[in-house]
Amino acid sequence: MNHGNKDISSQVNNAMPSLPAATSPRSLSEKTIERGYEVLSGKRTGIAAYLPFLGPALIASIAYMDPGNFATNVEAGAKLNMKLLWVVMMANIIAMLFQALSAKLGLVTDRSLAQNCRHYFSKPICIAMWLLSECAAMATDLAEFLGAALGISLLFHISLMLSLVLTAALTWLILQLINTQFRLMEYVIALFIIIIGVSYLCELVIAPPHWGEVAQGLIPSAFDSHESILLSIGIIGATVMPHALYLHSSLTQSRIPARTDDDRSKLISFSHREIILALGVAGLINLAMVIMSANVFHDGHQDIADVTSAYQTLTPLLGYAAAHLFLIALIASGLSSSIVGTLAGQTIMQDFVHFRTPLWLRRLITMLPAFVIVQIGYDVTDALVMSQAILSLLLPVPLISLIWLTSQDKVMGQFKNSLKVSYISLSAMIIIIGLNILYLASLAGLDINHPF
Repeated sequence: MNHGNKDISSQVNNAMPSLPAATSPRSLSEKTIERGYEVLSGKRTGIAAYLPFLGPALIASIAYMDPGNFATNVEAGAKLNMKLLWVVMMANIIAMLFQALSAKLGLVTDRSLAQNCRHYFSKPICIAMWLLSECAAMATDLAEFLGAALGISLLFHISLMLSLVLTAALTWLILQLINTQFRLMEYVIALFIIIIGVSYLCELVIAPPHWGEVAQGLIPSAFDSHESILLSIGIIGATVMPHALYLHSSLTQSRIPARTDDDRSKLISFSHREIILALGVAGLINLAMVIMSANVFHDGHQDIADVTSAYQTLTPLLGYAAAHLFLIALIASGLSSSIVGTLAGQTIMQDFVHFRTPLWLRRLITMLPAFVIVQIGYDVTDALVMSQAILSLLLPVPLISLIWLTSQDKVMGQFKNSLKVSYISLSAMIIIIGLNILYLASLAGLDINHPF
């Protein structure tokens, strides 16, 4: 099995994996690596043994709770009540599958997805993949940056332009604080996830749903309208994100490097459990978004189609507390996903073409489109939809390469995908690509009332 060099794929990983001299104070990241090796060698057991391995999937899970998810979930609940809860659940299960493949690729090969593409594919193909992946990363960052700024603007009643400046300052400050400590970044992201989760838990307490309808919505059913197809496509398109696939395989390299194949087997097992936990929480939060929207907006407010109108309608219906909780969750989602998106973009550039830009410069580049959109008066919600369309179009690039790489003996050795996993992942990819084609067709104005 070939193993790549240990190029660290994000500035957050610069201090790892080497351990300091005994006389130096140890950082959180260094302590995590030491405890991880103690677990692998059997010196630590029990529930606490899982803690050193929690992190990569936690960070990747933010991609499944970003402002794009807010927009699609709110609209789905308002217009179709609980009917698409099963689509949210299916999208999350598919996401778990591909994030597991990405993590396994990084753990087995000591290379990220982008590094493996660079190693096994021709130079022209890699350059094309890099350019497409950069477009996906920038489209993702645009949506996340705008989402956070919109939440700040609505919460504090300030102009959207000023909120863009505040969002930029906040994300820059957080990136500086976590610049060389992966463990600290994981704690920060975990805090944001807790804020989002608690906010939606409180929303469900303020306006408890009819749990019988919730249970019914989790049962798969046929699409019964043009709108149900469109919203289902939007939910899936906003769930499986290209940048999360690239980043997850990179994050595994900086934490607890495997020394033997037995270590790799254990690390893959821990990774799978973390993915189920982290993306399971993300899935529950997405379900809560749809449930809250359905419970509050479906009867009498089905015209809710964007975050702004959802917030404005929440205030008279449930009061300022519920409306503010909604915005706090949106801000936490936008800030955390913007941080992760910036790091993913840095990873993509460094691992595809071995070129690194300072985080401040990359942040500046990805912020400019948002400022331009606000300055010219372009609708923020339309910009979010546009970014999701771009992501839908570019998603097959990492999916195809990920499935191919994890199915090859020369790449994975004994850890290559079984035939069953290969068939399941291919089927999931076909579903995603097919639905995204329908999504793009609908954006182009084509009739998809009877697509099959």
